[in-house]
Amino acid sequence: MKASAMHNDLRETAPAAGAARVRNRRSAWAVRGELPGRVALLLAAAGFALPFALWVCASVFAWADPVFLPSPLQVVHQLGEWYADGDLPADVLVSVLRVLGGFLVSAVIALPLGVMIATYAPVRALLEPLTEFTRYLPAVAFIPLIMLWVGIDESAKVAVIWVGVFFQMVLMIAEDVARVPGAPVEAARTLGATNGEIVKHVLIPAARPAMLTTLRGCMCLSWTYLVVAELVAANSGLGFSILKAQRFLQTDKIFAGILLIGLIGLTTDQAFRWLHKRCFPWYHLRA
Repeated sequence: MKASAMHNDLRETAPAAGAARVRNRRSAWAVRGELPGRVALLLAAAGFALPFALWVCASVFAWADPVFLPSPLQVVHQLGEWYADGDLPADVLVSVLRVLGGFLVSAVIALPLGVMIATYAPVRALLEPLTEFTRYLPAVAFIPLIMLWVGIDESAKVAVIWVGVFFQMVLMIAEDVARVPGAPVEAARTLGATNGEIVKHVLIPAARPAMLTTLRGCMCLSWTYLVVAELVAANSGLGFSILKAQRFLQTDKIFAGILLIGLIGLTTDQAFRWLHKRCFPWYHLRA
């Protein structure tokens, strides 16, 4: 009897164990699968290491002319000289302030406007088509007008970043609010909530996680417009230094500036990710 019972237990647990093994094998490659934190970190490091290794190989084996593709050591040396000259910290600070200025001005206007477009049909009918049209206009095409209207001081650089980011941000915020399910809105209306109370206590709280994710993406977009913004009579900044280095064929400095912009942009992106987890821990637990 004992042997028979043990056999039955093994027969019952074997399929469960097999199913667990299959789930474990398929979890990484399944749709929306997950990886252990250490494995994800190793793969992320490999993703950075692979292009760097190809760059080193191209330099060591002379696959390209160093004038057009400098070695990593040349880029590091150029960074050291840039810092020793005292220009690097000032250029970084100026560029960061310009990007933050354009981003913040965009956010202050786009957040309430996007909420209104998603909430009120007359506002949506009035502004959404115009915003859809304007967001396809290249920001660089506005530089002559910005120079005429604003001038060539710092506000002109901020205005270029604003033009590149604002119209995208408005529509993305409106989409975030529009994706809030209708059930809580109808429930609040049934309980006697006014339109303003529904916006304040239902729509905005429900859309906040998505809105912060949108702001994170728009911050990335702001950095991509930095070099364009510093075309406007700039005499400092990372974008200005890249454009100046291009005139003198200093490709090592061009690489150094591009990598610095990428590094600072990645830092701000991770700061937004950290802020999202701190502000909405329940969202990440649910995910």
